[in-house]
Amino acid sequence: MSRTATEARHEKAVGLDARPPREILALLASGQQAAAAAVEAAIPDLEAGAELVAQAIRSGGKLVYAGAGSSGLMAMADALELPGTYGIAKEQIIILLAGGVSSLTDLAGAPEDDVEQARKDAAIVEPGDCVICVSASGSTPSALAIAEEAHRRGGKVVALANNPGARLFAHADVSILLQTPPEVIAGSTRMGAGTAQKIAFNMLSTLAGVKLGHVHDGHMVNLYPDNEKLRARAARMVAEIAGIDEGRAAQLLETAAGSVKVAVLLASGAPDVEAARAALAGSGDALRPAIAEFNDDHGFHKRA
Repeated sequence: MSRTATEARHEKAVGLDARPPREILALLASGQQAAAAAVEAAIPDLEAGAELVAQAIRSGGKLVYAGAGSSGLMAMADALELPGTYGIAKEQIIILLAGGVSSLTDLAGAPEDDVEQARKDAAIVEPGDCVICVSASGSTPSALAIAEEAHRRGGKVVALANNPGARLFAHADVSILLQTPPEVIAGSTRMGAGTAQKIAFNMLSTLAGVKLGHVHDGHMVNLYPDNEKLRARAARMVAEIAGIDEGRAAQLLETAAGSVKVAVLLASGAPDVEAARAALAGSGDALRPAIAEFNDDHGFHKRA
């Protein structure tokens, strides 16, 4: 029996392969639910991690995601969504996946042990950057090397792992423990551990987006509308927030070069795009206080 939960055998897995399919699926579902529930205890640390992420992005630093295998894929999935969802500059998002691009078609195990390459990869880290390192076991050599090197170079380190006392936490400014139970398929951390990681990444980056002013009443108001679906979504957002029809919202979006925030401010009384952008600059890019500059307490425009 392994001493780590991520490698231990699940107590209900005995005879699994001889059970009816629906019983197997029910057990797998309960394992996923238990993994999801494990995230609840990590909320305080996720809050602290989100603050480091927001600080790095706000100051113009880089947000670096680092991991190997299925954990690395969870990290990469979150990273790739940030520019489109929250309008974060692509050059501020870096992905360090053990094995590089080739890992996307062949998740070989050897690259996660390549400490020398991991240290070379981490050379990109500078003071002001935030590095999120993830490892289900918390002992993956490449993740440990990146965390240590990033810390040495002055970057802030957020570490996610699924085992208590993970070695990955040693060089972390914020340690996020996702204490998932043993996998139904022992050691298959793409399952429960991966589910918890996916949820944690969603929560972490979403809260960071809120802190950066990119969420307003549940709308992703800093999205980059680069296709028809997103342009329609952007128009609906502007219409709902500003209380105008979608046709007018689409016109304002065109004037605002696709910026939902600027379009909302134009609808709220900003005389031009420059005034809208100045209001956002003064509010730290948060839409609500910027709107208040152009609306009185009763919602009427201060300016024509």
